[in-house]
Amino acid sequence: MGLFDKLLHKKETRANEGIDTQAAPFTICAPFSGKVIPVHDIPDPVFSEGIVGLGCGIEPEEETVYAPFDGVISQIAETKHAIGITSTDGMELLIHVGIDTVDMNGKGFDTLVTEGQRVKAGQPLLTFSLSQIEAAGHPTTTAVLLTNHEDFSALNLMVIGQIQHGQSILKVSK
Repeated sequence: MGLFDKLLHKKETRANEGIDTQAAPFTICAPFSGKVIPVHDIPDPVFSEGIVGLGCGIEPEEETVYAPFDGVISQIAETKHAIGITSTDGMELLIHVGIDTVDMNGKGFDTLVTEGQRVKAGQPLLTFSLSQIEAAGHPTTTAVLLTNHEDFSALNLMVIGQIQHGQSILKVSK
Protein backbone atom coordinates (compact mmCIF):
# COMPACT_ATOMS: atom_id res chain seq x y z
CA MET A 1 0.00 0.00 0.00
CA GLY A 2 1.43 3.39 -0.99
CA LEU A 3 1.88 6.29 1.38
CA PHE A 4 -1.10 8.21 0.01
CA ASP A 5 -3.29 5.10 -0.24
CA LYS A 6 -3.49 5.01 3.57
CA LEU A 7 -4.31 8.71 3.74
CA LEU A 8 -6.89 8.75 0.96
CA HIS A 9 -8.57 5.56 2.14
CA LYS A 10 -9.01 7.01 5.62
CA LYS A 11 -10.32 10.28 4.24
CA GLU A 12 -12.94 8.32 2.36
CA THR A 13 -14.15 5.88 5.35
CA ARG A 14 19.06 26.96 1.62
CA ALA A 15 20.59 24.42 -0.28
CA ASN A 16 22.73 22.27 2.03
CA GLU A 17 23.71 24.95 4.54
CA GLY A 18 23.34 23.52 8.04
CA ILE A 19 22.24 20.13 6.73
CA ASP A 20 23.56 16.96 8.31
CA THR A 21 24.30 15.26 4.99
CA GLN A 22 26.08 12.48 6.85
CA ALA A 23 23.17 11.69 9.19
CA ALA A 24 23.39 8.38 10.99
CA PRO A 25 21.39 5.47 9.58
CA PHE A 26 17.75 5.42 10.67
CA THR A 27 17.77 9.15 11.34
CA ILE A 28 15.19 11.57 9.98
CA CYS A 29 16.26 15.21 9.74
CA ALA A 30 13.89 18.17 9.88
CA PRO A 31 12.64 18.97 6.37
CA PHE A 32 12.49 22.70 7.23
CA SER A 33 13.02 25.05 10.15
CA GLY A 34 10.20 25.59 12.60
CA LYS A 35 8.63 24.51 15.86
CA VAL A 36 8.33 20.75 16.45
CA ILE A 37 5.18 19.47 18.13
CA PRO A 38 4.25 15.93 19.20
CA VAL A 39 2.18 13.96 16.71
CA HIS A 40 -0.86 13.99 19.01
CA ASP A 41 -0.90 17.82 18.82
CA ILE A 42 -1.34 17.92 15.03
CA PRO A 43 -4.78 19.52 14.45
CA ASP A 44 -6.16 16.68 12.33
CA PRO A 45 -7.23 13.30 13.77
CA VAL A 46 -5.99 11.37 10.73
CA PHE A 47 -2.47 12.47 11.68
CA SER A 48 -2.75 12.97 15.45
CA GLU A 49 -4.20 9.49 16.04
CA GLY A 50 -1.41 7.80 14.09
CA ILE A 51 -3.72 6.49 11.37
CA VAL A 52 -1.28 7.38 8.57
CA GLY A 53 1.92 6.90 10.55
CA LEU A 54 3.91 8.04 13.56
CA GLY A 55 6.27 10.99 13.87
CA CYS A 56 5.67 14.64 14.65
CA GLY A 57 4.30 17.92 13.41
CA ILE A 58 6.23 21.05 12.55
CA GLU A 59 4.97 24.63 12.44
CA PRO A 60 7.01 25.87 9.45
CA GLU A 61 9.14 29.00 9.49
CA GLU A 62 10.39 28.65 5.92
CA GLU A 63 8.79 27.67 2.64
CA THR A 64 11.07 24.97 1.23
CA VAL A 65 10.91 21.27 2.07
CA TYR A 66 14.34 19.63 2.07
CA ALA A 67 15.09 15.91 1.85
CA PRO A 68 15.30 14.54 5.42
CA PHE A 69 17.69 11.76 4.35
CA ASP A 70 19.15 10.12 1.25
CA GLY A 71 16.47 8.22 -0.62
CA VAL A 72 14.03 7.98 -3.49
CA ILE A 73 10.89 10.04 -4.07
CA SER A 74 8.18 7.39 -3.81
CA GLN A 75 5.09 9.56 -4.28
CA ILE A 76 4.04 13.12 -4.95
CA ALA A 77 0.43 14.14 -4.41
CA GLU A 78 -1.23 15.43 -7.59
CA THR A 79 -1.97 18.61 -5.64
CA LYS A 80 1.73 18.92 -4.69
CA HIS A 81 0.97 19.41 -0.97
CA ALA A 82 2.50 16.11 0.14
CA ILE A 83 5.51 14.04 -0.77
CA GLY A 84 6.64 10.54 0.09
CA ILE A 85 10.30 9.57 0.30
CA THR A 86 11.85 6.19 1.02
CA SER A 87 15.28 6.12 2.66
CA THR A 88 18.15 3.90 1.64
CA ASP A 89 17.52 2.00 4.92
CA GLY A 90 13.83 1.38 4.21
CA MET A 91 12.08 4.18 6.10
CA GLU A 92 8.96 5.43 4.30
CA LEU A 93 8.26 9.04 5.22
CA LEU A 94 5.29 11.24 4.39
CA ILE A 95 5.71 15.01 4.55
CA HIS A 96 2.21 16.54 4.38
CA VAL A 97 2.38 20.36 4.22
CA GLY A 98 -0.53 21.98 6.04
CA ILE A 99 -3.89 20.57 7.08
CA ASP A 100 -6.57 19.98 4.41
CA THR A 101 -4.31 21.66 1.84
CA VAL A 102 -5.43 19.11 -0.73
CA ASP A 103 -8.36 21.54 -1.12
CA MET A 104 -5.97 24.11 -2.58
CA ASN A 105 -5.55 21.98 -5.73
CA GLY A 106 -1.83 22.74 -5.96
CA LYS A 107 -2.13 26.52 -5.63
CA GLY A 108 0.87 27.77 -3.68
CA PHE A 109 2.88 24.55 -4.10
CA ASP A 110 5.70 23.73 -6.53
CA THR A 111 7.53 20.42 -6.73
CA LEU A 112 11.23 20.40 -7.51
CA VAL A 113 11.61 16.62 -7.93
CA THR A 114 9.81 13.76 -9.67
CA GLU A 115 8.63 10.35 -8.53
CA GLY A 116 11.42 7.78 -8.71
CA GLN A 117 14.14 10.43 -8.44
CA ARG A 118 17.05 9.73 -6.11
CA VAL A 119 17.71 12.58 -3.68
CA LYS A 120 20.36 13.47 -1.12
CA ALA A 121 19.77 14.77 2.39
CA GLY A 122 19.28 18.52 2.25
CA GLN A 123 18.18 18.62 -1.38
CA PRO A 124 15.15 20.90 -1.96
CA LEU A 125 12.03 18.84 -2.76
CA LEU A 126 9.19 21.33 -2.94
CA THR A 127 8.25 24.89 -2.12
CA PHE A 128 5.04 26.24 -0.66
CA SER A 129 3.49 29.56 0.31
CA LEU A 130 2.64 29.98 3.98
CA SER A 131 0.58 33.07 3.16
CA GLN A 132 -1.50 31.22 0.55
CA ILE A 133 -2.14 28.33 2.95
CA GLU A 134 -3.24 30.77 5.64
CA ALA A 135 -5.34 32.81 3.16
CA ALA A 136 -7.13 29.58 2.19
CA GLY A 137 -8.01 29.14 5.87
CA HIS A 138 -5.83 26.11 6.52
CA PRO A 139 -3.41 25.48 9.39
CA THR A 140 0.21 25.38 8.21
CA THR A 141 1.10 22.53 10.60
CA THR A 142 3.02 19.94 8.62
CA ALA A 143 2.92 16.23 9.42
CA VAL A 144 6.24 14.36 9.22
CA LEU A 145 5.24 10.72 9.54
CA LEU A 146 6.96 7.36 9.27
CA THR A 147 4.25 5.41 7.45
CA ASN A 148 5.89 2.01 7.88
CA HIS A 149 6.62 2.43 11.59
CA GLU A 150 5.42 -1.12 12.24
CA ASP A 151 8.55 -2.36 10.41
CA PHE A 152 10.71 -0.88 13.18
CA SER A 153 11.04 -1.52 16.91
CA ALA A 154 11.02 2.12 18.03
CA LEU A 155 10.61 5.70 16.84
CA ASN A 156 11.96 8.45 19.10
CA LEU A 157 11.22 12.14 18.79
CA MET A 158 14.52 13.88 19.52
CA VAL A 159 13.32 17.50 19.72
CA ILE A 160 10.27 19.43 20.89
CA GLY A 161 10.33 23.14 20.11
CA GLN A 162 12.61 25.03 17.72
CA ILE A 163 14.60 23.18 15.08
CA GLN A 164 16.57 24.14 11.99
CA HIS A 165 16.17 22.22 8.75
CA GLY A 166 18.70 19.45 8.52
CA GLN A 167 18.94 18.81 12.26
CA SER A 168 18.04 15.33 13.50
CA ILE A 169 14.39 15.17 14.51
CA LEU A 170 13.45 11.46 14.69
CA LYS A 171 15.52 8.36 15.41
CA VAL A 172 14.29 4.96 14.29
CA SER A 173 15.43 1.62 15.71
CA LYS A 174 15.36 -1.58 13.66
